[in-house]
Amino acid sequence: MPNARRFSSRRRPNLAPWLFISPWIIGFLAFTLGPMVFSLVMSLHDWPVVGERRFVGLDNYRVMLTQDPKFWQSLGVTVKFAAIFVPLNILLSFLLAVLLNVKVRGTALFRTAFYLPSIISGVALVMIWKWIYSKDYGLLNYGLSVLGVDGPNWLGDPNWSILSIIIASLWGLGGTMLILLAGLQSIPKELYEAARISGVPAWAQTVYITLPMLSPMLLFTFITSLISAFQQLTIALLLTKGGPLNSTYFFAMYIYDNAFKFHDMGYAAAMSWVMFLIILTLSMLVLKYSAAWVHYEGEVKGGGNG
Repeated sequence: MPNARRFSSRRRPNLAPWLFISPWIIGFLAFTLGPMVFSLVMSLHDWPVVGERRFVGLDNYRVMLTQDPKFWQSLGVTVKFAAIFVPLNILLSFLLAVLLNVKVRGTALFRTAFYLPSIISGVALVMIWKWIYSKDYGLLNYGLSVLGVDGPNWLGDPNWSILSIIIASLWGLGGTMLILLAGLQSIPKELYEAARISGVPAWAQTVYITLPMLSPMLLFTFITSLISAFQQLTIALLLTKGGPLNSTYFFAMYIYDNAFKFHDMGYAAAMSWVMFLIILTLSMLVLKYSAAWVHYEGEVKGGGNG
């Protein structure tokens, strides 16, 4: 009998791991997978906030892709923003991480100072930049006037408005900088010492040691920056409201307007799924071609029988 009980206890499933992860599973089903499925159902309907809901199939997608010029215009603005913001965000974060990785007095203070803007709420950040960008009393134009330069209307001129959004968005690059700084500090110092002893110049150390060892973090920050760029909404919505002349009318803002201004929830849901598919496709392409430049510790690329 004792052996039979021991055998049956082995056959009994262990529920403890499932109980530990059940909060995450419930949260994922309730707040991620559930809303995604519901939004997919909404995208197949003419779904007003008030009124009768009507099944239209793929009609929302057909209208979006073939009859809605604002869809392509807002997508073009978003792609333009992402093409400038993503490389600048990674480049500036990398340069700051390199500077802050130097062991000098006060480094911790500078690290804190550069990271703090990334935790400021979007609304507070916009209020600061509205004051900086003001044409009449803004800090930026005042500084330019001291140098004898007549500053532009940063938020009112279509030629400068997108640049203003990019600069304001780059103000929160502290999170990306922190990830790259952690990556720099994880690189073995012996590699640099061996390179210096061999007479390798500093620029070559950066190209052949720093960048390859940091490439997994660069891949991660590239994908997260890309996702962030395509979801840009708060800063543009509060700074320019999409103007002037729709020069900052982002794709996410058009989704917001369709949902909460025009009350067309079905069309907004369809646009959200198009955004999801665009981001998913770009992320998969980046991951597919990342093998050519991303190097993981202990990985040997190439092959040979020797």
